[in-house]
Amino acid sequence: MKDNRPKTENVAAVLKVFAVLETLAESRSAALAEIAHCAMTSKSTTHRLLHTMMELGYVAQDEDSERYELTPRLFSLAAQTMKSQADILRVADKAMGRLSRATGESINLGILDGREQRVVYIHQYDSTYSLSMNSTLGKRNPLHSTSLGKALLAFRDDEEIAERLAEMQMEVTAPNTITDKAVLREELLAVRAGGYAEEIEESEAGVRCIAAPVLNHVGKSIAAISIAFPLFRFDEARKDDYVALLKTATHDVSQALGYVAESA
Repeated sequence: MKDNRPKTENVAAVLKVFAVLETLAESRSAALAEIAHCAMTSKSTTHRLLHTMMELGYVAQDEDSERYELTPRLFSLAAQTMKSQADILRVADKAMGRLSRATGESINLGILDGREQRVVYIHQYDSTYSLSMNSTLGKRNPLHSTSLGKALLAFRDDEEIAERLAEMQMEVTAPNTITDKAVLREELLAVRAGGYAEEIEESEAGVRCIAAPVLNHVGKSIAAISIAFPLFRFDEARKDDYVALLKTATHDVSQALGYVAESA
């Protein structure tokens, strides 16, 4: 059946649906008034959207509390979209496990967001220490302030880098966040030359990370792996060892995914 509503009205309806879904994803469970407030829409509209989502099986309501929550069906839908990343996850897991055992620190795997200038965390190994820098799966951090983001961006073609830089907001989240795009551009050149990226209190105060890219068969970044340290536990004397471990891990993953390094 053809939808004759104006395009702007259709877009507004889609935005409301995703606002409700994102609210439930962040809150785990929420009452109607909470969802309407967070999604910035009326209670009647929110109720109608929730009712439709319940009929489709994506949302459930607790009979006692009357609070709403997402169902596993939505997770199943998301899991299907991750099939394209299955090889990366499978191969990277082994290398990340080795890094975890060698360092005891938090190990993260990230990919580029297809639309926004952010890195998405898709796999991790938690630190073995009681005080650790663990990230949340699905978390999306800015490219410009994370070692993962810089490692990913540095190994894209110059045109894409220019486009992404042009769209960056350069939001400040920590004491040393880079706010100058020219400075970031120079750092990306250094990352490309050195094969790894670094951040020292750029994304979060008290945190230091190093990251290296996972490359595909044409040498383009498709993921990146990072080691995250509390600032006080980073041993400067072991920095070269950390970098070597990281680059060996990402090289192994890249090679397993078809990358062939150029001969010297």
